[in-house]
Amino acid sequence: MIRINLLPVRDLQKKERIRDQLLITALALVIVLLGCGGLYAFTMMKINSEKTAIETTEKEIRSLQKTLGKIAEFKKLQKELEGKLNVLQKLKENKSGPARMLDELSTAVNDKLWLISFAESNGVINIEGVGLNEQSVASFLQRLEASPYYQNVELSVTEQSSGRGMKLQKFKASCRIQEPPATLPLSSSK
Repeated sequence: MIRINLLPVRDLQKKERIRDQLLITALALVIVLLGCGGLYAFTMMKINSEKTAIETTEKEIRSLQKTLGKIAEFKKLQKELEGKLNVLQKLKENKSGPARMLDELSTAVNDKLWLISFAESNGVINIEGVGLNEQSVASFLQRLEASPYYQNVELSVTEQSSGRGMKLQKFKASCRIQEPPATLPLSSSK
């Protein structure tokens, strides 16, 4: 019988299988490394993209903070300006008040009465004067009470005095300033 020695063929087949397995393992390792490298590169590109977006956003935030600072400054200036305008408006409203108040006072004074002093302090007016008789003083006080600028008119002292051969009636009165009734708003000239 013939015998065939198959050992070298088996060794060759075994070597071939080992070589194939090594080749497949190496190929799988290369594919895994390429996959990991690609994933790493993709992740790094994404990270760089996000860093760029963050830097852009931070620049916008700094720009907006400067703008907000300017806006806050403008608001502060606006409040100051509004305060000044309010003061100017009050001054315009009150500008004619004292003149009208004195006009009402001169209207209340008659030919038989003379004013000696007129003083205002914290909304209280003190008036001193001389009249020919009690009737002229009473008439003055009634007209003053009827004025829209004076309220709570009270006669505090009245006494008879002599001067230049005449008997005169000296008086002291007090009253409070009353805000005049609302008038038409002042218009600014163009």
